[in-house]
Amino acid sequence: MPRKKETPKKQPVFKHEAYIEGSGSVVDEKITDTLKKNYMPYAMSVIISRALPEIDGFKPSHRKLLYMMYKRGLLNPEKERSKSANVVGETMKLNPHGDQAIYETLVRMTRGNEALLHPYVDSKGNFGKQYSSKMHFAAPRYTEVKLEKICNELFRDIDKETIDFVPNYDNTMQEPTLLPATFPTVLVNSNTGIAVSMASNVCPFNLEEVCETTIALMKDPNHDILSTLKGPDFPGGGLMLYDEAELNKVYETGRGSIKVRAKFSYDKTANCIEVTEIPYTTTVEAIIEKIIDLVKQGKIREVSYIRDETDIEGLKIAIDLKRGTDPEKLMQKLYRLTPLQDSYPCNFNILIAGTPKVMGVREILIEWTAFREECIQRRTYHDLQKKKEKLHLLEALSKILLDIDKAIKIIRETENEADVVPNLMIGFGIDEIQAEYVAEIKLRNINKQYILRRIEEVDQLKKDIEEMEDILRDKKKIRKIIVNELRDVIKNYAQPRKTMFYYLSDVEETDDVDDTPDYAVNIFVSDSGYFKKITPQSLRMSGEQKLKEGDFISQTFEATNKTDLVFFSDKAQAYKSRASAFDDTKASVMGDYIPAKLSFDDGEMLKTLVPTTDYSGYILFFFENGKVAKVPMKSYETKTNRKKLAKAYSEKSPLVAAIFTAEDSDILLRTTSGHALVFNTGMILPKSTRDSQGVQVINLRKKAFLSSASLIAPEELPELEKYRSKSVPAAGKPAKELGDSNQLTF
Repeated sequence: MPRKKETPKKQPVFKHEAYIEGSGSVVDEKITDTLKKNYMPYAMSVIISRALPEIDGFKPSHRKLLYMMYKRGLLNPEKERSKSANVVGETMKLNPHGDQAIYETLVRMTRGNEALLHPYVDSKGNFGKQYSSKMHFAAPRYTEVKLEKICNELFRDIDKETIDFVPNYDNTMQEPTLLPATFPTVLVNSNTGIAVSMASNVCPFNLEEVCETTIALMKDPNHDILSTLKGPDFPGGGLMLYDEAELNKVYETGRGSIKVRAKFSYDKTANCIEVTEIPYTTTVEAIIEKIIDLVKQGKIREVSYIRDETDIEGLKIAIDLKRGTDPEKLMQKLYRLTPLQDSYPCNFNILIAGTPKVMGVREILIEWTAFREECIQRRTYHDLQKKKEKLHLLEALSKILLDIDKAIKIIRETENEADVVPNLMIGFGIDEIQAEYVAEIKLRNINKQYILRRIEEVDQLKKDIEEMEDILRDKKKIRKIIVNELRDVIKNYAQPRKTMFYYLSDVEETDDVDDTPDYAVNIFVSDSGYFKKITPQSLRMSGEQKLKEGDFISQTFEATNKTDLVFFSDKAQAYKSRASAFDDTKASVMGDYIPAKLSFDDGEMLKTLVPTTDYSGYILFFFENGKVAKVPMKSYETKTNRKKLAKAYSEKSPLVAAIFTAEDSDILLRTTSGHALVFNTGMILPKSTRDSQGVQVINLRKKAFLSSASLIAPEELPELEKYRSKSVPAAGKPAKELGDSNQLTF
């Protein structure tokens, strides 16, 4: 029987390619397990290694950049600035991200960008502005940077094992896990980050206030933070609403909202408002665009022109006013309608030992104090070991001083170099380290004067060692060192507060006040849907109403500019607006076409308009099938700013007319069969739902339907009394003498 031919094994394409058992096979796996294995490591990396700041106040990208600048010697005051491109290139040794991302990080930390209360980078060149979205920074080959003087506080004693170092991403050098900052940088400069499923938003505080608060908390854990930390201090200045309850909430929980408004001055000679400080969360362009938009909408009529006058001296927005405008009242309106007043959302989410935690100011400062205590301990222990080593060496010199000639003789008479150290150890009773130190002394220094001068340090060393050991044993002394360092920081780097306060009692709060100009107007609506709003003065001076051919005025009202308008369409929809949303016009113009102005649906036409100020009264819907629905106007009042209401009335039968009545009135109905009926609206109960079918008011003859409905004027009532119904539904009486007109009057 012939052998079965074996299938040859597939050979690897490349020499280094190896066979992996199970490769190419399909494995069933739950999608939740796949997500955990693949997405969770990414999410944790973003949270821990990228987006959230740590207790030293820095994200990894900030820390890597500043550390590489420090290693390049850019903290030396005598060293010139370096090109930003060089700094970015060096930082890529620690940060594997693209150079553009690194440069944008650098830009934000510069003095030129004005994003930080205390910038870390001294800059030269165009670095854009934090308050402008259109002022872009120059390329890194054109700009120059070095570290600011305040960075001395970030890197102080970093070489004394105060913090841990870890290998960089390719294991070619070491980088710090934290910076041993001598003051709470985490609260002094703002920091914003968006991670996966969480974010962080830390507002800046005044450096002096933060340091004083930290000192006070170390002395008294129950210290009232608000007494020393007045509130956030933003780089752009502005005015902050001093809300004690909200500030206490932020200080205790780490969450809350801080209201900040722009600072302005009024130039009376030019009749111009000059805005020089704006909220930190907005930009010049956003403010100008919003004001222009409001002017176009007619919501702000007091502004004649606005321009950006920002220059080398700083930010400035100029707002030219119309004659007679009160600048204070206008600014109150602008605060309410534009980003000239904005809120800063606080979310103090900080990494503590690799774990994100939302903390209040008190807890943050307690954590920072613990971190700084550890830095002081590690620094003290490092210095202690160095001094002990030095003392150990100097003690060998003390023994040599007793017989210098003996030391020289031992060295001279030793035949082999390797035996010099052992012979010295035997000759003077010292250990190997001490003997090595003695053997390395230069020949010119083997004299009594040199040795005595060195030995003089022994007493001071012993004293220093005793003090350091005492510090390590006593936590109070460590805290005293921290306090002294904080006071030095205040002395060297404190600056006046930029963000001042305003109080609700100091300004007229108009958040809930409608400041729409109120004046009498006459409203005209044509049968084809054109709308005109004319002031009484203009109406008196006007001639004949201009209308399209075949059109006529179907509704006329006397109202005010603040009157609410409810437009009912033929598609059972209501559109809400206000008289102030329409421009004042003249009788000689066509007016606004309502379906276009209010964005009606395709083919939708205006049926009727109901003006109201308090949504009192009723609106009656008359349908061809003889039914009438009495719906309270309150049904069309909405708490939210909804512009369109569906199912405004029933669509079961075609609508004949919609009539508004402030109180119960008499109505005349006519049918296509030539019958008429008079009834009082009080006979009908109101319905709570807008799209109610109503109740049958008139019994119709076969194939007949309701053709018209109209209010009866008091002087017409005696003539029509014979058609009155005492109950509904009722049959209409023949009314041929009334004519065939179906035109309604309102």
